[in-house]
Amino acid sequence: MRVRPRDRQHHEPERDEPGSAGRGDLRVRLLAEPDAAARRSWDALVDRTPGTDVTQLTAWPRVRALSGFAARWVLAERDGELVGGAQLLIRRLPVLGRVGYVPYGPVVPAGTADRPEVVRALAGALAGPAARGTRALFVQPPEDGADVSVELLALGFRPSEAGIAPVGSIRIDLTEDLDLIRGRFGRRLRSWTNRWESRGVRVRRGDEADVPLLASLMEHSAAQQGHPALPAGYVQVLYRELAATGHAELFVGEVDGTPVAADLVTRCGGMVRGRLTGFDRSGEAGRLSVPAAIRWEIIRWGHAEGLHWLDFGGLRPATLDALDAGGGPPPEGWLPVDQPKLTFGGTAFRYPQAMELLSPRPVRAGYDLVVRSPAGRQALDRARSLLRDVRGPRTRSPREVAT
Repeated sequence: MRVRPRDRQHHEPERDEPGSAGRGDLRVRLLAEPDAAARRSWDALVDRTPGTDVTQLTAWPRVRALSGFAARWVLAERDGELVGGAQLLIRRLPVLGRVGYVPYGPVVPAGTADRPEVVRALAGALAGPAARGTRALFVQPPEDGADVSVELLALGFRPSEAGIAPVGSIRIDLTEDLDLIRGRFGRRLRSWTNRWESRGVRVRRGDEADVPLLASLMEHSAAQQGHPALPAGYVQVLYRELAATGHAELFVGEVDGTPVAADLVTRCGGMVRGRLTGFDRSGEAGRLSVPAAIRWEIIRWGHAEGLHWLDFGGLRPATLDALDAGGGPPPEGWLPVDQPKLTFGGTAFRYPQAMELLSPRPVRAGYDLVVRSPAGRQALDRARSLLRDVRGPRTRSPREVAT
């Protein structure tokens, strides 16, 4: 498919034609089903690119297929070598109709020769052929993707306020000395690192046999926080698909040999992200900060593995704004969902602005009108929940990372 800078004409999908002139021959393909070689190349590119996520790996559509998503791929090649691309997830949603979502993409490694040209070509494909047949396309650029946002704006996208992705997070630099990392913990948390062992708290690595335990502990957390739990089958598939390629790890916290907490984290591009967590706080476990013990073990594991960052997951906008301003907590204190993440002394990080393309123009106007009403906002909340996970609207749990 020929992709010219800022060309918004529609093209037939899955065509393969010479791309724009430049260093070599840049070619962009829109595929419904890449072959095995293309999948391997794409996964390798995603895995070695900082700032992206497992949601761009080819295993992820198999997880999201459980909730009705299909996938498309936009792949950019120069002289036969893959230099960038994007994996789109597509689903029909109430009110909006057929919707596309690009999480942490498009992916273009920072050192790619003529990166601006590659980014421009991919943005053109997203604005044109990849968006065909959708009423809305939401794009959450990767962490180095400010140039992606600029190109998308030039092609008719606009900043999205739909809340499809979190605005930012807090993270720890795992390349630092562990004593320095621990020294930034809150005083109470720092003291716990010396007391867990004597209080019978142990953290071990889990495996597939522990996935039902994770699902059960997530049910405990969901009941305590008043929202539905993820289906156990979804948790099982997520772990199986990602752990098989080394992109997911499970940690189990025990008190005197009894499992009381579990965390599933994912790894990609040098980043560890908290993905799912469960905790049964009844009894003595509720007083021993076992989830924090798991996260301390994850920090030590990630450091030993040579990974760069541990991302604790999304922060509420008000918390992120306060941290960006360099001030302390507001008079009412930090929000309860954010406070546990802040005790680890990490660094606040703001993601690039999410973008959206709504078409045709009447759909865009209707969308803007609907979301101003209470019923419209409820419908948008449900659509957002369906894009981000497999449940209906709910209150987010403290450490669950939406995708």
